[in-house]
Parts: sequence; structure tokens; C-alpha cells
Amino acid sequence: MLELLHVTRQFGGLTALNDVSLNVPAGRVVGLIGPNGAGKTTLINQISGLDHPTSGGINFAGQPIQGAPPHVIARMGIARTYQNIRLFGQMSALQNLLIGQHMQGRGSLLGAIFFSAAYRAEEKRLHLRARELLDRFGLGYAADSPAASLPYGDQRRLELARAIATQPRLLLLDEPTAGMNPSETHALGEHVLALRAEGLTVLVIEHDMPFIHQVCDEIYVLNFGQIIAHGAPDEIKHNPLVIEAYLGHEDSDDGAA
Repeated sequence: MLELLHVTRQFGGLTALNDVSLNVPAGRVVGLIGPNGAGKTTLINQISGLDHPTSGGINFAGQPIQGAPPHVIARMGIARTYQNIRLFGQMSALQNLLIGQHMQGRGSLLGAIFFSAAYRAEEKRLHLRARELLDRFGLGYAADSPAASLPYGDQRRLELARAIATQPRLLLLDEPTAGMNPSETHALGEHVLALRAEGLTVLVIEHDMPFIHQVCDEIYVLNFGQIIAHGAPDEIKHNPLVIEAYLGHEDSDDGAA
């Protein structure tokens, strides 16, 4: 589904990503972990079109997408969430999901002006889909509430619901459980597993290791812009390179003054 081939991203003299290659198979949940500053969000930005590689290739469903603008990549079927919540805070939860469906709308300008029967039917369909998503993520109560007024965990779920509203084939999640308590985190994991069961492909960045082990089929580990490990969750958990990347290397104490 998604393939990165020797992707490098340099900012002046800083190399944020260095020869990164990874593969996200269709219908799988793949984790991307690593210490702060490892380059994880930079990598997501290359895929979603917010930034572009200095060199290397990115293929989605067999087509190259490196260098394509975000709206083109979104129309191809890639959606994302953000490390920092980016909802339309003064709009209602329902309106946020209607905006998320704008690419599915088929109404014409003339139909909107004259409020035609076809336009009314289209609006009804989009509203119904938005309410179904709100109910699915436990947000039906908040349909008419401003997004900014919702509890933090509900805002996180609303952002996920908005991404799903675009009907993606690939979902990019950038630290989706940040700020959530363990119960909320586990519940979000169940949503991700349900999406996988429906055939959605997911690439998730996350620091919460129980969440990663709950949802991921395989994991890549990024450190200082390079992939240092790849494997099943249990393999990664015991990989000495991964342990060192997270905990650091303790120099031996030989008693020297």
C-alpha cells in the first residue's frame, strides 16, 4: 500500500531523515516509534505532502506521490491526524465532520443556489454519515457543541472521526493518544483495531507502548533519522538497539578517578 524508498530530508546542514525505507502493507497496522526528535513527524509530513523529501521516493498504491501537494494526496486516499489537535474549535462537532466529507460531496453550484432536490438529498446523506461517525466514536451527545468545548479525549476522538470521514485507504496517526488516560487509550486502540478489521491500512506514531502492542502488526524504530529496527512487537520489545535508543548506553564504571 505505502512504500518509502531511501527517503532523505535535509534542512540546511541538518539531516532529519537519512535513507529511510519502509513498507506498510494493505490492511495492516504498522507502528513507527522512536525517541523525541528521531524524525517521526517529519516522516509523516513527507507522506502527507506537508513537506517533501530532499531525495528518495514515496509510492502509494503503486503511484509515486513525493512532491505532490496535500490536497492531491488526500484525494488519493491518505488521511492524517496531528500531534497537536487541529479541529475547527468554534464549529460544532457535526460541522467538523461535514467539512471532513467535502471531497465526497457531488452537489453542483447551481444545485446549491436553487436548493434543488438533488442538493437536498446530498446534504441529507452527508449529515447522516456525520452523525453515524459521531455515534461510532461516542460523540453523539456533542453533535451541536463547539469542538473546542469538548473534553480533551473527546477532541482526540473527533479528530480521528474527521479523518475517517474522508474515507481514506491509508490513515496516518501522529501520537493519537497524547494526553489520554489509560482507559481512553485502550478504547481508542479498539477503534483502530475495528478500522483494520474493515480493511483500513494504518501507520501510527506513538510513545505509549501498551497501545503500540495492542494495535500494531509490526513496528519500525526510528532514531536520529534512521531506521534501526523492524519486526513484530515482541521482537522490538527485546531488541538491544531499541532499548539503548530509549534508555541510553550506560558506560561501565571501572573506578577510575
